[in-house]
Amino acid sequence: MHRTGHYGASLVAYAPVGFVAAVLGGLELAAVGGVVAVGLSMLPDIDMRLPGVEHRGITHTVHFAVAVGGLVGLAGFILGIQGTLAHGLVLGGFAFAASTTSIGAHIAADALTPMGVDPFLTGERVSYEVTRAANPIANYALLALGVMAIFLAVGAASRLGL
Repeated sequence: MHRTGHYGASLVAYAPVGFVAAVLGGLELAAVGGVVAVGLSMLPDIDMRLPGVEHRGITHTVHFAVAVGGLVGLAGFILGIQGTLAHGLVLGGFAFAASTTSIGAHIAADALTPMGVDPFLTGERVSYEVTRAANPIANYALLALGVMAIFLAVGAASRLGL
């Protein structure tokens, strides 16, 4: 998929995480998580700029998603622990969830294309062959789906009295 599709996939995947964040921590926390999720949504494609790294190789795996989540989660923990240990654990866990979800969404979106991905480095590619990566209709449809998912998550959280 292209940038717009990956933004949309990230928003779709983040919507349930954002809903929980909004209910438990407020809309501001959920919005920050959304920015993190969208900001990281293109990170797996860093492989196109790294010499010797295969496109849709290591950066398009569950291992990479967990590694990025661990680093971002650690940053969240360090920021949160300046308050209390509990704040550090909660913010670290939330940062891990938002970032891992974003990278996972990128991988899932690329699995929609004929090229597919090898998310577990098993040598077997996963491809649902739904659309070409360059299909603008599919990319914008995924973006629209992501925006709708976020609106639904915010609306549902707001109905709970936020």
